[in-house]
Amino acid sequence: MVDSSAKPFLKWAGGKTQLLEEFTKRIPNELKEGELPVFIEPFIGGGAVFFHFNNQFRFKECHIFDINEELILVYTVVKNNGEDLIDLLRDIENDFLSKDNADRKVFFYHIRDEFNRQKPTINFHKFKREWIERAAQLIFLNRTCFNGLYRENNQGMFNVPFGSYKNPKILNDSILRADSEKLQNTEIHLGDFEQSFRYVSDYSFVYFDPPYRPLNKTSSFTQYSKDGFNDVEQQRLAAFFEKCDKKNAKLMLSNSDPKNVNPDDDFFDLLYANYHITRVPAKRMINCDGTKRGEIQEIIVTNY
Repeated sequence: MVDSSAKPFLKWAGGKTQLLEEFTKRIPNELKEGELPVFIEPFIGGGAVFFHFNNQFRFKECHIFDINEELILVYTVVKNNGEDLIDLLRDIENDFLSKDNADRKVFFYHIRDEFNRQKPTINFHKFKREWIERAAQLIFLNRTCFNGLYRENNQGMFNVPFGSYKNPKILNDSILRADSEKLQNTEIHLGDFEQSFRYVSDYSFVYFDPPYRPLNKTSSFTQYSKDGFNDVEQQRLAAFFEKCDKKNAKLMLSNSDPKNVNPDDDFFDLLYANYHITRVPAKRMINCDGTKRGEIQEIIVTNY
């Protein structure tokens, strides 16, 4: 029976949980037949697709990348120090939930200020025990901030406000343990998506989930790090997609569909004209205006 207990431990804008069925329908036959033992995800984000496919298939090795150093830190801690992380989160959760809403808000901003103040002292390239506390703080902030967003200002500081949830689930120890187990076959890399190229081969299945191209000026949630992801970056990614295609890897990419707001916007149709593009329905899960959380189309690009 397929183990489905591993799933994202973070809320993440643009998470792909709702599209997993659509992705599964479109996997290459070679993956079904066990001929693609290497999985690569150059933009790991919340990890919904990674955990889903790593549950379903027995990859010999996985490689996950992200340019967001906080994200890579917390994945590393979940993989290597899961029980210590669970103990810290349990203490934080008990402390937080014992307070009334006013004191919870004070507690949240205290943790957020400490998280930001300590950032310049963190070496994100070499593990130290302080990583475990930082990972716990990040998960706490993610579970108690507004809409579960991760957003940084231009100085790289976390700036999402308090969420005022009645009974937030800060610790889910069963998910963290399952995720830690699934990460054991995985190398976790801090870096730009192009750094994944060294692992790409005809034995690889690569899934790309870049920051989505915003559909309008008010729907941009690409600021997960102090460096944005504009149309030039989308074009750089398309060139990289083609480069990986030439190594005969099997590739899948998802993105927003600009035709939702402008039927004449052929940005991705032109960018990926040499590949297969399908459009699938998805719900807009994060928007400050609740009336605008309706169904939209997203695109899936494959090279097979």
